[in-house]
Amino acid sequence: MKHINVALFVPDEGCPHRCSFCNQKTISGKTKRLSISDIDSAVKTALESADCNKGEIAFFGGSFTAIDRDYMISLLDRAKLYIDKGLFAGIRISTRPDCISEEILDILKSYGVTSIELGCQSMDDEVLRLNNRGHSADDVVKSARLIKKYGFELGVQMMTGLYGDNNETAIETAKKLIALSPDTARIYPTVVLENTELERLYKSGDYKPQTVEEAAEICSELLMMFHENDIKIIRVGLHSGGNVEEGFVAGAYHPAFREICESRIYLKKVLAEIKRQGTPKGEITVTVGTSFVSMMSGQKKSNSQKLREMGYILKIKQNENMKKYEIEVGGKI
Repeated sequence: MKHINVALFVPDEGCPHRCSFCNQKTISGKTKRLSISDIDSAVKTALESADCNKGEIAFFGGSFTAIDRDYMISLLDRAKLYIDKGLFAGIRISTRPDCISEEILDILKSYGVTSIELGCQSMDDEVLRLNNRGHSADDVVKSARLIKKYGFELGVQMMTGLYGDNNETAIETAKKLIALSPDTARIYPTVVLENTELERLYKSGDYKPQTVEEAAEICSELLMMFHENDIKIIRVGLHSGGNVEEGFVAGAYHPAFREICESRIYLKKVLAEIKRQGTPKGEITVTVGTSFVSMMSGQKKSNSQKLREMGYILKIKQNENMKKYEIEVGGKI
């Protein structure tokens, strides 16, 4: 039985800063203030389509704990009604690292919040400053520790390719976030959206966004870092929908971005094993887990094509006992 979350978007009316990359209308496709009836409607739709008793009611938008306190409590109160009925396991919220306090956490705990995601974006203070984040890396550390102390599930969100960022600082950000022992993570390559500061910087030539290929290279590395530390990756790349395609100006947006990254991980592993074994060109057999054949083949069979260009004909075998990202080349490992 499929368990799903009910995702509800809360506009950024409480956000104290306008980040360089942010245009929430474009990202979400929504501008209207979330109402109690919106919650009821979304829950009703979810209950009609799936078993939700292990899912969460999720309030996204990035600054949930910065919105008007009475409004925030009214949303939580309505969501708690469905938690108390046993229809959902808990409530998930996303917020800023500088909008967490013991007072806030007491409120969230009393209304059944179980998971808190922090929009960290970077752990480099200069990158945060350049992108007008309005918080420091130390704010992330303090808030993360407090969230875990209160017993909430901790989620972290980071970005690559921000103004002033590079692959080295992105890797350092991942290392510092991993050190906080989060339960979940999201990785977003930066996308230039219309009506943002990044659009101005891009058009003036002061900012060069990552391409999809460049972002996939670093994001695949970051994805493996979190995976190897048993941190669940909830999302890689902006989801399609809303007005993203319409508001897109430049940068690393692709509706199948995660698939591209995961395929790249498999290709890198195969190439490393070919090199280690000294595998001669010709037909090679790569064994992967049953659920991961498409990742090995690559998005639109891109891995098969790249290996063919290098002189290797890829044959994929399945092994139901192999885990994600495990491979065997030619049966020898």
